[in-house]
Amino acid sequence: MDLGNLSTALVDGLLIGVVYGITAMGLNLIWGVMRVINLAHGAVIALGMFGVYLFFSVLGINPYVALILVAILGLLLGIVIYYLTIERMVDAPQLSTLLATFSINMVIIGLGTAAFSTSPRDSGYSLGSVELGFLRLQNTRLVAALITLLVTGALYYFLYRTRPGKYIRAVSNNRAAAELMGIPASRILALSFGIGTMLAAIAGGLIATFFSFTILSGDIYQQKSFVIGVLGGLGNPLGALLGGLILGALEGVLPLAMPNTWVPVIEFILFVIILLIKPSGLLGDKK
Repeated sequence: MDLGNLSTALVDGLLIGVVYGITAMGLNLIWGVMRVINLAHGAVIALGMFGVYLFFSVLGINPYVALILVAILGLLLGIVIYYLTIERMVDAPQLSTLLATFSINMVIIGLGTAAFSTSPRDSGYSLGSVELGFLRLQNTRLVAALITLLVTGALYYFLYRTRPGKYIRAVSNNRAAAELMGIPASRILALSFGIGTMLAAIAGGLIATFFSFTILSGDIYQQKSFVIGVLGGLGNPLGALLGGLILGALEGVLPLAMPNTWVPVIEFILFVIILLIKPSGLLGDKK
């Protein structure tokens, strides 16, 4: 194992890890605000993948322009899902929300399989590569990492510098008190769920620019999102970014020392260890 290969694998893994961070960010936001475990998260990621793919391959829209359209559609889809199913489940036992979101997941996967089958798709989009010393990196991954950082910065600005963002944090901390202060909690929860699904759709769209995928691919990234959430701290968007970097670094470096099939095993061992040692994650819950 030479230094060049190790460095390239590590940096490549970190770039993918940044994108993993936004994959988990939506899941973390929904959990942090309304304590709902969204099992439809992976299905929305898959929809984001197909959204960018179809806009690019059918309509000829640049994937990064298409990403804006996918983000808007993801936001609207999340709000619709909230009012149709989640609203009446927010205060129900967690098993009810699990079943509700799992049902949504199965509906989306069923319709997606009927429409697209389970054949692998590839956007075929490329921006070439760049060489930095002994590093050779794909430009699509660099752009995806940059977009992720911009979206993360925009999310933090929204949550801490805008009125709706402050309402979301207030509802997250104490919904009853927020309602007494005149904050429309139901609409804020709908917005939160919409933003969470929007982030998942953006993540799927970014992944589609450099990985092949199927309608079932979202499930893999949903599992990674849970691992990342536990690593960084469920309910903490910045923790999701940190957890994504850790997971990406592992996925970049471990294949140099062991077969690829062992990588998920190591990830879930780490998942269990963090749960046992520090259940709140490395950065803990963020209010």
